[in-house]
Amino acid sequence: MSRIGLKPLNIPEGVEVKLDGNTVTVKGPKGELTRDYHADMKVIIEDNVLTVERPTDHKEHRALHGTTRSLIANMVQGVHNGFEKNLEINGVGYRAQKQGDKVVINAGYSHPVELDPIEGIEIDVPKNTQVVVKGIDKELVGAVAANIRAIRPPEPYKGKGIRYEGEYVRRKEGKTAK
Repeated sequence: MSRIGLKPLNIPEGVEVKLDGNTVTVKGPKGELTRDYHADMKVIIEDNVLTVERPTDHKEHRALHGTTRSLIANMVQGVHNGFEKNLEINGVGYRAQKQGDKVVINAGYSHPVELDPIEGIEIDVPKNTQVVVKGIDKELVGAVAANIRAIRPPEPYKGKGIRYEGEYVRRKEGKTAK
């Protein structure tokens, strides 16, 4: 078994990690997450420190080693602190608003786009040009944020559309008269 190159994961106070076969369950103040990991990987918990070991140094095992450790670390961070993605809406008439549980986005189409709530994800609209996606599952938060961005991705000429906060959109010059 090898643990080369990967730091052990310190489990914060208030977070409980349980192992059952190839399933890891992480419970914390924000919720509970469960995930299966590869049968070749070995997860050990000693004194609130979690380590992942691999059987060999084959390429596949090295990749699974890092992936398993990262997935469990994201689960621990999610139930302890949570994850958040911020999106900005740019463009004349482009806006978002919350109507009950739904989020309605006007992004230049002939109809508003309605987003229904997803279990485990909270979508806030602090300003009509800002959308915040929050949750404990990093993968799900990223997927929902990507789906919202896909409604109207930023275009390169005027920069209109929905983008991640701080995302750089490479601009093009456009046509010129001859």
